Amino acid sequence: MMPNSYQGKLVRLRAVEVSDWEHHYQWDSSDPDEGRMSYHIGFPSSQVAVREWAEREAKSHGENDTFRFQIETLNGELVGSINTHTVNQRCGTFMYGLSILPQHRRKGYAFEAIQLVLRYYFHERRYQKVNAEVFSFNAPSIGLHERLGFTLEGRLRRMIYTGGQFHDALIYGLTREEFEVVWRGE
Repeated sequence: MMPNSYQGKLVRLRAVEVSDWEHHYQWDSSDPDEGRMSYHIGFPSSQVAVREWAEREAKSHGENDTFRFQIETLNGELVGSINTHTVNQRCGTFMYGLSILPQHRRKGYAFEAIQLVLRYYFHERRYQKVNAEVFSFNAPSIGLHERLGFTLEGRLRRMIYTGGQFHDALIYGLTREEFEVVWRGE
């Protein structure tokens, strides 16, 4: 029997629904420093802007294989999101970004969500390589990617400015073959 492409033992991945706007607005309001871990701390968002964002995301069909998945527990609690980007269909490579709410970290949700996305992109979309950019100050994400079997392929010095300092961007990579060796039978 084929595994469910979007569900694991802890979480399932689903599309953004318009009703998710309230969750995202609360996330943005409750943890403004979260942006530092993923890209930057942005300006505050209004409820109208977040609702419009959710309306656009809910209409997404995965154009050019870029897609934002909502991560929810098997009982339906929204715990984060993971989105694919920097997709090169000709070469078969892609990247992703991930965000898990602070109260849901270190429970295996990010680990399993990444596995689900990789399995889907490698086994269903025919991609052959994934890269992940991790900021040098984000020790939990560095450890997560190393546990997932990623290899540190490069360091781009002083690429991120946050908290009044410059930081390096670490580039981790994983090929489909490496994924198969590590995750055979998962």
